[in-house]
Amino acid sequence: MLVSQALRGTDIRFRIPPNCEQAFDRQFFINAYSLGSSKGNTYPILRSQKHRYEMNESDRHASRAIKVLCITEDPDRPTIAAFLGMYHAGVDLSVICPPQYERRSKLREAGIRLIDIEFRGRHDRKAIRLLRRELQNGRYDILHLFGNKGLQNGLAAARGFPIHIVAYRGIVGNVSFFSPISWMRFLNPRIDRIICVADAVRDYFLRMQPEFLRIPPERLVRIYKGHSLDWYRDPPTDLRQLGIPEGAFIIGCVANYRPRKGIEVLVEAMGQLPEELQAHLLLVGRMDSRRLEAKIAANPLRTRIHRVGQRSDAPTLTAACNVFVSPSIKREGLSRSLIEAMAYGVPPITTDCGGSRELVIADESGLIVPVGDAGAIAKAIYRLYQNPELRQRIGTAARERIATHFKIEDTIRETIAVYRELVQES
Repeated sequence: MLVSQALRGTDIRFRIPPNCEQAFDRQFFINAYSLGSSKGNTYPILRSQKHRYEMNESDRHASRAIKVLCITEDPDRPTIAAFLGMYHAGVDLSVICPPQYERRSKLREAGIRLIDIEFRGRHDRKAIRLLRRELQNGRYDILHLFGNKGLQNGLAAARGFPIHIVAYRGIVGNVSFFSPISWMRFLNPRIDRIICVADAVRDYFLRMQPEFLRIPPERLVRIYKGHSLDWYRDPPTDLRQLGIPEGAFIIGCVANYRPRKGIEVLVEAMGQLPEELQAHLLLVGRMDSRRLEAKIAANPLRTRIHRVGQRSDAPTLTAACNVFVSPSIKREGLSRSLIEAMAYGVPPITTDCGGSRELVIADESGLIVPVGDAGAIAKAIYRLYQNPELRQRIGTAARERIATHFKIEDTIRETIAVYRELVQES
């Protein structure tokens, strides 16, 4: 399998046999990383180009804003807010994102240049040609890549250009030194910085084995994806329209079904609650799974489990709940739905998974339970049900934690700091 794309911008081409786990050449990877500077983020074929470019353009760099091109597949509200904030802070920002995205108009209205390049696959030759033309004409300082399509196509297009590359990583794991596709993405030494959405994401990279292949720590930067409480002022949705009776104790969960999200564990926990509790479980998001359907059908409280599908009003549905549960069993980055619940003051219960332990302070701004333990989830729900004062105290502390530790202003400031650091290194 030819994976020369894995090191775009270097002179190295290599071929990995089918039994690649046993055939990796240790010396090759040592050489790949040792090609760079002492900081491990530039390479000879690129360094000479960068220095030549900067020497010719030094005055321009001293007198203009940092020029950044962001590529994103499905930007959420915090990402759009970060783009707007950086633009208003003076960053010369252009964005490539799908034309069908509903919040795209906010970027255009603010004056941000939008570029229509659609990536139909993870190696789209036509899109790569268009992107190379844009990079050549735009003379950007930074290429900031979000999502696997944007990352893989962006790395391919940036080959040979004197541009700093920043990649965003939002989940824990699923990167391996023994996976050729990982070298085409996050392990590609062409990347100058990986912005990790949580310490859990960064720590995963720093613990990867074998140790001699690890990404240098200075290339890994933790920046939380910030929010604003101003986004969460709409009144809660009336859940009676969804068949949930008034006065019910409502347990909320917002997620798109994947086995790692642990929805089956939450359904199992629901079945362990006392029937007299009058609990109702509200599942919001794409929950189409035969396995989940079978789990619900076998639950003694199945008539109190409500799957309402994907909803644009998911935050206000969450706001109407008495508690919110994030039952993830692995790879959780920084759960947006958990942040939304906390921002509305809904007391959260979360598993000790990934970045969730960074969001929630145990027994202060939420309850933390072991991963995959339905009984522990049921006990935590019952504990909050029995103690309204505890629910109130935890909900207030949860809202305050988002307000003080996960602010969109911090995301904007810290991201700009990464850009400046890279430009100053040139």
